[in-house]
Amino acid sequence: MYNGFFGLEEDPFRVNPDPRFLYLSDSHREALATLVYAVQQRKGFIALTGEVGTGKTTLLNALLEKLDPGVQAAYIFNTMLSVRDFFSYLFDELEIESPEPFLKGVVLRRLNEHLIGRLKRGLQTLLIIDEAQNLSSELLEEIRLLSNLETPQSKLLQIMLVGQPELAEQLERVELRQLRQRIELRQQIRPLDPRETGEYVQERLLVAGHDTGEIFTRGALRAVHAYADGIPRTINVLCDNALIGAFAKQSVRVSTSLVNESARELGLSRKDEREPQPAGASRRQGWLSRRRFARPLGPGLA
Repeated sequence: MYNGFFGLEEDPFRVNPDPRFLYLSDSHREALATLVYAVQQRKGFIALTGEVGTGKTTLLNALLEKLDPGVQAAYIFNTMLSVRDFFSYLFDELEIESPEPFLKGVVLRRLNEHLIGRLKRGLQTLLIIDEAQNLSSELLEEIRLLSNLETPQSKLLQIMLVGQPELAEQLERVELRQLRQRIELRQQIRPLDPRETGEYVQERLLVAGHDTGEIFTRGALRAVHAYADGIPRTINVLCDNALIGAFAKQSVRVSTSLVNESARELGLSRKDEREPQPAGASRRQGWLSRRRFARPLGPGLA
């Protein structure tokens, strides 16, 4: 709708997990480096957590692009599965013919043979389970048992559990202590801070074809962070609506008022409006907030 007006070649704030638009904040860069290291070092279990919309799936897509061709990755994103459905899904991803009828012993033997065959050829196999916080305790136990597929020197299957913070809470349960003890690396993605929010918005505009990435004013970027709490998915939705509003008014810049208007339409409230303040502190808190957001947002955002 607005791409031509703003000099964009494509939509800058689509919410699909396109790794071309991955912004590497300090947290995202550390998480991606950890995941790459875990695969290279053939770590058994890895856990990645982050709030809804922080970019976990986009990060996984970036990881998949970085994998060596010798790594076969099974990516499971639907976790509301029975044990039988899980193995059927896994076999499809690994291109293994599923046995009929379904017999657990036959399934495990066939999987083990596939993994050993790949290991003998110097190849790795990686299982990525997204939305892992939805896994049942029964299925988590089945996944733990898959880590028993190993040789004296190496794991046959690397397993990456990815999910919301509830996953970390679930792993703390007593009955899952054996699984918890097998997790060799844990990484958490944090929301963006105010500076990173500004850089995130600018970078997406640049990737989408804008000459400078400077469409949002400094005040607008501060407002975006205040409403979105640094959650990339919420930033995308808010910025997209703000651009529509600017286009409707034929404004080549997105102002604070346009962001405020879009936030109201989306039912978003500012973080400072959601958190109760001590009596008499509101005036000083506002002054501190202005001081906090007064720091530079990065190159090209002045």
